[in-house]
Amino acid sequence: MAHSPGKYADFETLREQAITLRRAGLSRRQIRDRLHVDNNDILNRLLEGEPPPEWTKRPNAKDDLRERARELRLQGWTYDRIQVELGCSKSSISLWVRDLPRPERRDPSEQAKIAARKRWEHELAMRDEERQKTKMAAASEIGVMSARELFMTGVALYWAEGAKDKPYARRESVQFVNSDPGVIRIYLAWLDLLEVERERLRYRVMIHTTGDIEAAKRYWADLVDVDASTFQRTTVKKHNPKTVRKNVGENYRGCLVISVLQGAELYRRIEGWWTGMVVAADHRTT
Repeated sequence: MAHSPGKYADFETLREQAITLRRAGLSRRQIRDRLHVDNNDILNRLLEGEPPPEWTKRPNAKDDLRERARELRLQGWTYDRIQVELGCSKSSISLWVRDLPRPERRDPSEQAKIAARKRWEHELAMRDEERQKTKMAAASEIGVMSARELFMTGVALYWAEGAKDKPYARRESVQFVNSDPGVIRIYLAWLDLLEVERERLRYRVMIHTTGDIEAAKRYWADLVDVDASTFQRTTVKKHNPKTVRKNVGENYRGCLVISVLQGAELYRRIEGWWTGMVVAADHRTT
């Protein structure tokens, strides 16, 4: 049976006790049991102005739902869509968002377009997931690369992307240019395999004038593990206003140029290796 206010002869004494217990970190339930106060109204009066201890402030899961529901409503979502998304009742949603403006009604054709776009976005996400699975499966097929495999890969990479000697321009030098960090890493591993000392390498950035030159130098220097101050003078390519370039933005770092000092002999060997690979491919056995 609940106590009546009159049952407590000395309210102020009881309040002092309640406040002392509150400040000692007790919860309402603990204070109620300790002082034998069964009436919530009287307990409220006893604790008036005293904040609850921190340990009693448990997070309310509904607070997160409420905030999410309000976000979705502001995005124009209907009660039905919010209910499906959050899994809560419409009555709760109505209570949480009733002060927000109602979303504008869309005509059926616009709703159909939105639905079609969402279906297409879902389809694209599924396709991307499949692409990633295929790529990961293919990557796992490579396994450990042997020295010979790295050797052959490096020769092919150089002949595709490196500088080559021409009858009309004799330049037997080893110079490699690429914008793909993976390609650069394989190329450097190949030079290590050939026992080309890193001290013989010189680095230079080649980048469009619209790019962040210093950021590009720092990026490539970190990749090849050298100090950016050792880089040679950057080659800046002027932008043609008539060209719509796609390689822009913060991820655009230009190309890295890697030159090998005293590389004439190495170049001749590379050209010979490539010639041998072409002949071997023509006469391969099945």
